[in-house]
Amino acid sequence: MNVAFTPRLIEKENITGLRFPEEDVLSSSAERENRIKDLKNARELGDLAQYKVKILFVDDSGPKKVETTVWNTTQEEVVLKYGIAIPIRRVSKVMFP
Repeated sequence: MNVAFTPRLIEKENITGLRFPEEDVLSSSAERENRIKDLKNARELGDLAQYKVKILFVDDSGPKKVETTVWNTTQEEVVLKYGIAIPIRRVSKVMFP
């Protein structure tokens, strides 16, 4: 499913209370590959200089946006400060300021 939306800005601390559906928000494998590349770049920039990015994602109530440093990525999740995580399948875009 392609997601076109105006996301609501939230604080990373509020992500822990969100619920995430199982399906991927991106429909093509090319989009998913680009998402992984962008998340790896965001993680490397976070490691080097605590560089903040905007992550657009979708929970069960709609589109959201968080401005944060990516601390790590696993095969399943984007990990932010304090161990807060967003499922990669729910990330629609990573924006670099």
